[in-house]
Amino acid sequence: MENKKIVGLCGSLRKGSYNAMLLKLAGTLLPQDVDFEIISFDDIPVYNADIDIPEVAERPESVVRFRYELAKASAFIIVSPEYNYSIPGGLKNAIDWASRGKDSPLMHKPVAVMGATQGMWGTVRMQAAFLPVFTFLNMNPVLQPEVLVAQAQNKFDEKGNLTDEAAVGIIKKKLENLLSACKV
Repeated sequence: MENKKIVGLCGSLRKGSYNAMLLKLAGTLLPQDVDFEIISFDDIPVYNADIDIPEVAERPESVVRFRYELAKASAFIIVSPEYNYSIPGGLKNAIDWASRGKDSPLMHKPVAVMGATQGMWGTVRMQAAFLPVFTFLNMNPVLQPEVLVAQAQNKFDEKGNLTDEAAVGIIKKKLENLLSACKV
């Protein structure tokens, strides 16, 4: 039987991102028989339907690679900050590229969204902003428990470890629910 593969996407490209730390932690909390890989989208061009015509010409190489890696996933973990009460533009752009066509590697797959913020409520609206996207793609969002690491600057140590044991417990439960939603 093939291992489940979880693909992680981080909405922040910033070095030292608390969201990147949270995504890496999530990967360490998965069972050993689950493959986990974080996929970057920092080289994907801005979406343009004029160059997204697979029957006429190949999509940009970075997009082809990104979609290929996503297609291997049994499920997804998205960990992201909130920009202007919504999904960061780079992450949304990558999702737009991956969502196109009947061969979208996102369709019908489980997804869990989490976030870390230096404030109290950041990522709440970002997480809600994903719901219409997931609906359109017939994805299976794992909504409970909600994971929001508030005041992240006080909850990660200098090595990037999450020191809030209650938050770690909630993340473990979210990951259990995500794995339960996987068909593989």
